[in-house]
Amino acid sequence: MTAAGTAPRTGRRVALIVVCVLPALVAGLLWRPAPGPLPSGHVGDAELARLAREVVGPDQPALAVAAVTARDVRTAAIGARPEDRFEIGSISKGLTGLLFADMIERGEVAPETRVGDLLPLDAPLADVTLAQLATHHSGLAPQPETLAQFLRNYWSSLTAANPYDGTIAERLASLEGAELTAPPATYSNTGFELLGAALAAAAGTPYPQLLAERVLGPLGMRDTIVPVSAAELGPRDLFGETGGGRHADPWLGEAIAPAGGVRADVTDMAALARALLTGQAPGIDALTPRLPFEEDRIGWAWFTTTDAGTGREVVWHNGGTGGFAAFIGIDREAGVGVAVLSAAEESSNHVTRSGFRLLARIGGDG
Repeated sequence: MTAAGTAPRTGRRVALIVVCVLPALVAGLLWRPAPGPLPSGHVGDAELARLAREVVGPDQPALAVAAVTARDVRTAAIGARPEDRFEIGSISKGLTGLLFADMIERGEVAPETRVGDLLPLDAPLADVTLAQLATHHSGLAPQPETLAQFLRNYWSSLTAANPYDGTIAERLASLEGAELTAPPATYSNTGFELLGAALAAAAGTPYPQLLAERVLGPLGMRDTIVPVSAAELGPRDLFGETGGGRHADPWLGEAIAPAGGVRADVTDMAALARALLTGQAPGIDALTPRLPFEEDRIGWAWFTTTDAGTGREVVWHNGGTGGFAAFIGIDREAGVGVAVLSAAEESSNHVTRSGFRLLARIGGDG
């Protein structure tokens, strides 16, 4: 369809967003408590805890950090126990990328496999390949462009509710007639929801079970979970806070699981960082850059960036939910990796920038 043909729908969407979001922004300004402060004590490595306080800062109720080399693992937790689980948000996409690469190696799927060969979808979406989904080059928008999703986002902005509690069947229904008009390198949660659902269909196994068997188990991440309902949460699962200090509902749902539904503790994130650094993670080929992504390059979910401060390549992913922010990155040249978990909503990519700074500091550059 031509640009002229899509303009009226785009105009209505913009108007709807303004109507929905503006009251939420006004409400947020009128009713905004202070963010939770970071407690004074810590558990784990004292020097790493001190460095985390310095680099990440105090504006979160809980923080956990890991620093790894091929021979050494250090962790520190502030305001949390080492076994407490944080939402890792879109780092879930990185795990789905590892799963995709592993299934390619097994011959179960191929990069050019059409999503319509695995899921009940109509053209043009059916003709999108798994590789296009895994690199954000599918033409899909970040979220379904439906009234229902706009209203979910609006309610979430007012109440800190979960905007992603749909099932896979509901997600597929919301994409009926979807137009693939987003430009290449449009970051799409929907794309990774479809990728995870397609991989699960190819294996004949629900996504949480498939990820545990193929990726989490081999990595030793046995305390990491992919909950799709509140009944699966326990005393180890933290509740996060919004940037304004409100308690945020957990992000739980069958559809969102491959794109942002994983919870992990700092010990398991250290295991992931070390396996990525040493090349021992299942599906490690997911880290290989394949296409440009703005000023970066992207593999199956994983970004590769040349750090302006160190001049070295960093392979990384970040994540953010309504109450959490996270970062994981490795610098192979320096031989270090870091993971950062915060129980507060991301603000202007603060945790991501902090993760890069921690990686540089631990790698010997400042």
